[in-house]
Amino acid sequence: MMLDNKIVIVTGASSGIGAAAALLFAAEGASVVLGARRPAELQAVVSRIIQAGGKAVALAGDVRDAGYASALVDKAVQTWGGLDGAFNNAGTLGTMGPVEGMSLEQWNEVMEINLTSAFLAARAQIPAMRQRGGGSIVFTASFVGFSNGGLPGMGAYAASKAGMIGLAKSLASDHAAEGIRVNALLPGGTLTPMGGSDPALLAQIAQLHPVKRLASPDEIAQAALFLLSDRASFITGSPMMVDGGVSVRLM
Repeated sequence: MMLDNKIVIVTGASSGIGAAAALLFAAEGASVVLGARRPAELQAVVSRIIQAGGKAVALAGDVRDAGYASALVDKAVQTWGGLDGAFNNAGTLGTMGPVEGMSLEQWNEVMEINLTSAFLAARAQIPAMRQRGGGSIVFTASFVGFSNGGLPGMGAYAASKAGMIGLAKSLASDHAAEGIRVNALLPGGTLTPMGGSDPALLAQIAQLHPVKRLASPDEIAQAALFLLSDRASFITGSPMMVDGGVSVRLM
């Protein structure tokens, strides 16, 4: 098992990539603490994990809240005894369209959910990992905002995800000597509730990818599993593409 005896936080865990990751991590031996805003949906994922013989607890809250970031860490420590990894996956697309038509409130919402939450999470998680002698943090970023992967109408989203990649690199440099690895996962288009359900739009997005399809949440979760595991022990500060080649096509 790739995460045997590891204690891992997963945010955005009520659906999509986060739920798939929580189920996979638990199947790979991790004791997981699940975070998201919707308690009923979170508990449903916890129930699936426990029914399959895994270990999971949940704590609902808003990733924009500094107290919630600390509470998730406290939950891991109090329930399982520490913290070894975190998949900081919660995020939002936010308002789509040109920046000139965006309000400051709309801009701030995207930055707070995507980027400020990553800062708050890492700030709370790193001391707990230090006490364990190391750990691994993975942020869900995006090919959008990286290299030439920007797409029209996604200014706030692209800026927040580019900032997350920069944050991951800086944190990796700061904490590598302590055995704490920090990486950014860059998915391509993925079939999740956040991506919508319009078949025509999904087909159009799929055609941007050289593989001519979208990813399943499980495929992205597998990449997160690798980065969190000891098999990625020499990988830190990396923006890891899991994008079906779309970034290559756009470069």
